Amino acid sequence: MKIARIDTFIVEIPFHDGGKGQGITPTTWNTLENVLIRLEDEQGNVGWGEAFGYFVADATKALIDRLIKPLLLGRQIDDIGAWNRETQLRLHLFGRYGVTLFAISGVDIALWDLAARRQQVPLHALLGKASREQIPAYASLVRYNDNDVAPAICEKALRQGFRDIKLHEVTVAEIAACRQAIGRDVPLATDVNCSWSVNNTREWLPALQELGLSWLEEPIFPPEDFATLRSFRGQGVSLSAGENWCTAMQFAEALNQQAVDSIQPSVTKVGGISECLRIAELAAAHDAVVLPHCPYFGPGLLATMHLAAVQPKVPQIEWLFVEPQDWLYDIDRQRQGHLLPLPTAPGLGMELNMDVFERFQRA
Repeated sequence: MKIARIDTFIVEIPFHDGGKGQGITPTTWNTLENVLIRLEDEQGNVGWGEAFGYFVADATKALIDRLIKPLLLGRQIDDIGAWNRETQLRLHLFGRYGVTLFAISGVDIALWDLAARRQQVPLHALLGKASREQIPAYASLVRYNDNDVAPAICEKALRQGFRDIKLHEVTVAEIAACRQAIGRDVPLATDVNCSWSVNNTREWLPALQELGLSWLEEPIFPPEDFATLRSFRGQGVSLSAGENWCTAMQFAEALNQQAVDSIQPSVTKVGGISECLRIAELAAAHDAVVLPHCPYFGPGLLATMHLAAVQPKVPQIEWLFVEPQDWLYDIDRQRQGHLLPLPTAPGLGMELNMDVFERFQRA
């Protein structure tokens, strides 16, 4: 396929989370900043992708426009994985992670969507053999830092049909308050975003075990300190990480060192679908559980669903439990409790709502 046109857009959709929108971000987080990529081939077929853009949308878009677009426009692409690898090499001077990989990720997703649409098949048909028609998801809450609000949001998620919950609370007391609200039978995890020290992690693991935590996510900084992560294993709490690891190479290092119990590649950050396929091969070789990082409602979520469909070791994916002002895709209406129907139409399998796209597109 020959790429005839490349366009990038920033679409900002406000959301409500039921709290103060604080979290760990430098300013209040109450907007989904989507960096969307539209590719068109010589026949007029169109593919869409999404690059990670929360708080860095301008930088991600600029990298696509200034560095990737000149390399791709007019190019014949027959092997997306090979293009991905070549582009990583050509842009490695600008970093092996961060906006460079975010940008490559978004374009890679768009290429895969375009390729599947050209063949008139759903994306998962190009990735492998789908083993299910519905993808389980867990409710991933934002950080509330409030022992009244967070438990109430947990209860709300259960009422909406979710069966598993992940917090972003960072104290044992906050986690305990949520556990008390939902009872012992509901699987409960927490992501502390590398905010704990090594000593605190060791100190608090027994309490987390007592609370029956499903997994502890990214306890320490840096998240690629694999030796220390491995030292936390075997103490009654499963460990998970990976949303901030860069490329399949770092996942290989983590798996070889048995650093965690499950890995969390993020399709809009790690290098796109092509890199996620490389990581899936590594995970299969190590018999590792994959819990994709996926706080997205655009092409990133759809791509994650197609990847999960062909990977038996993906028990569930992440669903960001907030209320967007509107939806780029008709995903929430199709959600059945904790189950997301796998799209079967060509490409990503759902059509972008252009009215929503145009209403929230940054001028």
